[in-house]
Amino acid sequence: MTTRDRSLAVLVAITWGLNFIAIHASLEHFPPMFCVALRFGLMAIPTILLVPRPDVRLRWLIGYGAGFGIAQFVFLYAGMRAGMPAGLASLVLQASAPFTVVLAGILLRERLSGRQVLGILIAIAGLAGVAWHRSQTAALLPVVLTLLGALGWAFGNLANRQARPSNPLHLTLWMSVVPPLPMLAVSLLVEGPDRIGDSLTTAFTPEALPAVLGIVYTVVIGTVVGSGLWTMLMARYPSSTVAPFSMLVPVVGMSASALVLHERLDPFELLSGALVIGGVLLGSSRSRRGRRRQDPTPRPEPVATVGS
Repeated sequence: MTTRDRSLAVLVAITWGLNFIAIHASLEHFPPMFCVALRFGLMAIPTILLVPRPDVRLRWLIGYGAGFGIAQFVFLYAGMRAGMPAGLASLVLQASAPFTVVLAGILLRERLSGRQVLGILIAIAGLAGVAWHRSQTAALLPVVLTLLGALGWAFGNLANRQARPSNPLHLTLWMSVVPPLPMLAVSLLVEGPDRIGDSLTTAFTPEALPAVLGIVYTVVIGTVVGSGLWTMLMARYPSSTVAPFSMLVPVVGMSASALVLHERLDPFELLSGALVIGGVLLGSSRSRRGRRRQDPTPRPEPVATVGS
């Protein structure tokens, strides 16, 4: 991996880590379900007009949008609105990696190596530590909701993998077409038209400016720029070379949350987080024997954007 591309991978991790600060800001003004609809609606309109539809079956496109776009962000936004710290959310969402491996083994009959099983168990131990500590010091519900968001992301990953698009970025962008209308309907039922209308009519007041900028950052920087660069890197190098850089996301997310939002970094949760990251890295790495068996020619692989 060249120094330039390594720097780009670090840049993507930084933009995705800061995404959780942007989400926190947007949820300070917009209702969470409507925030999901608004976020993907702003992406869907230019996508339909300017981006060719990906060459994948409709069911995988809908499945990717339902898992990654709806389930992940419904639970993530609800969890953060219920009190999940932005930094901790960036960590707990990494549970999508072991969830994806387990679901692929169950639903797609993919064989799990001993290394993957060990990595999953280590990551689960770390997540259990976070959940236990939160149950002793704060509400457990936000952690559970965020874990459900990670599970939704995992289902989206499986649909992404089955889709096998020739242009992964087109699939990532067209996935945004799925969530807006269902999420708008849910928002109208759960949050009500008055709450939605009030958030829109006051969207251009000085108090709402951080929330608006948060949504703009999430759409433009976090999704279009971040996913675009990540897709380019995944096309150039094996996933085992690029994927570990995503482990910088919770590091950036937790550090930025401590600096910007003054969230306290509890030592026990940091230790549990290190177990999660270590388990994910172990489970996603290949043994030397596996690397020798791998086709030496890198091939583009479907990309699953980090859930932020």
